[in-house]
Amino acid sequence: MPVEPGESEAHRLNRNYDDLLQELRVSQNGTQILFAFLLIVPFSKGFTDVTGLQRGVYFAALVLSALSAAMLIAPAVMHRMLFRQSHMSDLVQAASQVALGGQTLLAFAVATSVFFVTDYLYGHPLAIAMAIVVLVWTCVWFFAIPLYIRARRQPDDATISSR
Repeated sequence: MPVEPGESEAHRLNRNYDDLLQELRVSQNGTQILFAFLLIVPFSKGFTDVTGLQRGVYFAALVLSALSAAMLIAPAVMHRMLFRQSHMSDLVQAASQVALGGQTLLAFAVATSVFFVTDYLYGHPLAIAMAIVVLVWTCVWFFAIPLYIRARRQPDDATISSR
């Protein structure tokens, strides 16, 4: 990534890392709320009525949301572990990849949670349809549109991407 005029490489890396943390604050809240909701579900009265399939889907949603939460929190912990170790370039790269992994797991956790609730309320056919719709919808906004924008970017737009 090019450095803006007057911007040092260290400043650019710090700015990129700060941007990443700001982006993660949005995802972390949603993931943590979903995870908290899933943690309390088995203690509700209606949970005894779930089928074996629903119990398995619930558990998958719980694990996916836990893994997503861990990955979305990881960049802050990675920073603390690498603080003042002169690894900022590696940290920014690794944290970005971990964040994308966390977002991917979040998409599956949300779709699985939608399947669980919809199956409990309305049955398998609608649950499958809604889970697919939610997963595709989420993947379009999370991944497809940004990849489309990246693919159609002109080579002389490269300086814009460093901001």
